[in-house]
Amino acid sequence: MTAATTTASPTSASPTSASPTPHQVWKRARGLLLAVLILAIGGITFAAVRSGDHHGRLDPRSADPFGSRAIAELLKDRGISVTVATTLDEATTAADPDTTLLVARPNLLTPWQQHRLRTATAASAGRTVLIAPGPASVDELAPGVRAEPPGKVTERAPACAFPAARGAGTADMGGIRYTAEGLDTLACYPSGGLPALLVLKPSGRGDTVLLGSPDFLHNERLARHGNASLALRLLGSRPHVVWYLPSPADPSATRGDGRTGSGDRSGDGGRSEDSGGESSFLDLIPSGWIWGTLQLTLAAVLAAVWRARRLGPLVTERLPVAIRASESVEGRARLYRKANARDRAAASLRSATRTRVAPFIGVSSHGAHSPDVLLPALSARLTGPSVDRSTLLFGPPPTDDAALVLLADQLDALEREVRTS
Repeated sequence: MTAATTTASPTSASPTSASPTPHQVWKRARGLLLAVLILAIGGITFAAVRSGDHHGRLDPRSADPFGSRAIAELLKDRGISVTVATTLDEATTAADPDTTLLVARPNLLTPWQQHRLRTATAASAGRTVLIAPGPASVDELAPGVRAEPPGKVTERAPACAFPAARGAGTADMGGIRYTAEGLDTLACYPSGGLPALLVLKPSGRGDTVLLGSPDFLHNERLARHGNASLALRLLGSRPHVVWYLPSPADPSATRGDGRTGSGDRSGDGGRSEDSGGESSFLDLIPSGWIWGTLQLTLAAVLAAVWRARRLGPLVTERLPVAIRASESVEGRARLYRKANARDRAAASLRSATRTRVAPFIGVSSHGAHSPDVLLPALSARLTGPSVDRSTLLFGPPPTDDAALVLLADQLDALEREVRTS
């Protein structure tokens, strides 16, 4: 960089039109911010409404539509105690011949937990009710049983000799279906030729009941068909009911092979459940939030494309009317003043002056904007009083409007001097 250029570089430039004020930034961004706020409020509201219906799923303490407080209260009215267990230790300790152990989400259990639960229930001689165990669960909890693809949950007839099912009659059954070979079983509520309720009868007093879907235990369905009767007969055969709600927070989930779940996600009658099996961070995020994030990302991309819709250079267009040059100058000057763009105005004035005086001093149009070329030629042409032509033609932008007016006057004077010299 030359000395002249260094002298002309500004040391304390004033704000330019390229630096918008906070008010301008707010005016430009408020529409987008409002849209994002509306989307956020809508998403939170939608999530709250949806989560409200599914809060406390299959929890005997929950009065929500998908809770099971209604059947728990009916059991208590008949003198049957209902105890909630949230850890494997509580569930296995309570298992005995006088207890029905209901496992709400067996797919959340790790293989080590499943093996320990199976060992405890086999020795208890009580009844174990497994709610919608998937393929990875039945392998450990009910050896010899295979889980088949789920069917639709609807009103079905028992079509079996199991006393609880025959006494209840039709019920809302379906979901995962089961097959067993070489085992003493009772198969009820067939769906597509395969049972949605399977009873395993070991040699002892106890038994294991596999239910393909928990829907008939939900508060919202309990009063339909024979759902309440079936639930009471399955869970009320013994004086005590232990309602086991597995959770990844159970300390025993980190024992054994160290995994946090079985990896099966086919519980609850075909509805996707978090199995906890070696889950990554994305596995723990509900699918609704993932889809919502993808939609917001797509909306952001579309907004960016919309804002960048000018995909090519400006195209000149002939004006339908003739506009006087003075009007164009005044209009442009008003725009510069409104934007406080004294730097742009000064640069335009200096550039025009350099272009006009260059031919008079023998400088090409290309060299007119180079201080090393233009300034020596001016000094050789002008013999009058010396002025700081470097600052005048290549200096910093003026700091206020008065300085800009003074600059314009000085440039006019310089141009007249060159023309008359």
